[in-house]
Amino acid sequence: MINQGKKSKTIKFPIILSIIISILIIIIILYFTIDVSTFEYFSQAKIRYEFFIIAFFLQIISWFIWGARLKVLSHEIEKNFKISIWESTKIVIANLFLAAITPSMAGGEPVRIYLLKKDGLSVGAATASVLGERLLDAVFIIFCVPIGFFVFRNKIEIGYIQIGLSVGILLFVLIIFLFILTMNYPSKTKSFLITISKKIDKIRKIKSKDKILDRINSEVDNFHKCMIYFITEGKKIFIIAGSLTILYWLTIFMIPSMIFLGLGLKPYYILSYSAQILLIVVIMLPTTPGSSGITEGFLAGLYSVIIGSSLIGIFILIFRFITFHFNLIIGAIFQYKIFKSVSSFSLEEVKNQ
Repeated sequence: MINQGKKSKTIKFPIILSIIISILIIIIILYFTIDVSTFEYFSQAKIRYEFFIIAFFLQIISWFIWGARLKVLSHEIEKNFKISIWESTKIVIANLFLAAITPSMAGGEPVRIYLLKKDGLSVGAATASVLGERLLDAVFIIFCVPIGFFVFRNKIEIGYIQIGLSVGILLFVLIIFLFILTMNYPSKTKSFLITISKKIDKIRKIKSKDKILDRINSEVDNFHKCMIYFITEGKKIFIIAGSLTILYWLTIFMIPSMIFLGLGLKPYYILSYSAQILLIVVIMLPTTPGSSGITEGFLAGLYSVIIGSSLIGIFILIFRFITFHFNLIIGAIFQYKIFKSVSSFSLEEVKNQ
């Protein structure tokens, strides 16, 4: 009972913290940006609600594109593994909740790995599929970052945005460097993980079981084999998954432009896409749960350049509800249906099961 209480408290804290920070920052931005010009604009502008509905549909469509990519990668790794797009999309939706309340969206990955394993995929193959997704995302974003910087080169004058972007890019490069090291030195990776496992067991005052050590060796070998396959023989499937990755991000990046059209503004496609690219770099930083507060602050800094300060608070309110709070709500529903719990669920449960 005590342990269950601790688990509940562990997951409730980031949920509450991420929501409170997000709402609080939005309120602060609204307080400092809504002025006479805001009311004058809305008294004259024609609000087109159909574009807000389109923005919601784009968010939902992105889940299915993500699900299709996960299906393609996992099936390619294990040919006998069969999963429908709806099943893989349900995995994606279920992972949205933990992804939304953990730094760098890292909490969603153990959920996807666990649910793929539950559907019959090995842990190593599931891990390779999920990390394959991350690799594709990283390659796409790093390729696009120079474009974002080029478009905003004379527009970013706010110091904290420049610092955040610099740190984000540095972190991306570091992650890819570590990934390459892991691919080239699987034996050292196994030794490192086994050492970590033994240290954890030492702290817990238990002896490492041979079964656990064998599992580490086996799964690292599976992961290494799968990733080598992707890079060598699985180039065709990587191109397909890469195309789905591009489609996924282009769909997500279209949402702000739809909100602009809904508010009676121009879509500002190029500027908005460039701002989204730079924003993603910052969101991936391991800061607050779900990057709450950080995202809103950078949205204000980037998009105030495009639409001015009078409408920025309203834009952020709508954008964050569609891309963050909506994910949180739907993700919680699907997580509850699968795990029969939301507040008491923790990463420890996935690990144990």
